[in-house]
Amino acid sequence: MSASVSLAMTQLVPLAEVDENKVTPGVLGFIVFAAMALAVWVLMKSMSKHMGKVDFKEKDTRGGEAGTAPDDEATVAGTAGKTSGEAKAPQG
Repeated sequence: MSASVSLAMTQLVPLAEVDENKVTPGVLGFIVFAAMALAVWVLMKSMSKHMGKVDFKEKDTRGGEAGTAPDDEATVAGTAGKTSGEAKAPQG
């Protein structure tokens, strides 16, 4: 039995040698990769939650002009001619 163990060890010794000129990612590379994978997973979960809150229903624009909703017309007509710096004077 000792001979087979000795033979096995001599075959595994070349696998155990470390080449100083060979660059490997090592433990730090694995930790960085795992952290990035965890960050992507958390971001995907968050995006999925936020996309669930989005309302995809469109406003009914058949009653107004093409491209505007009926309540948008009053807003546009009420602000015509005013600049952003002008304030409405109080009446009284």
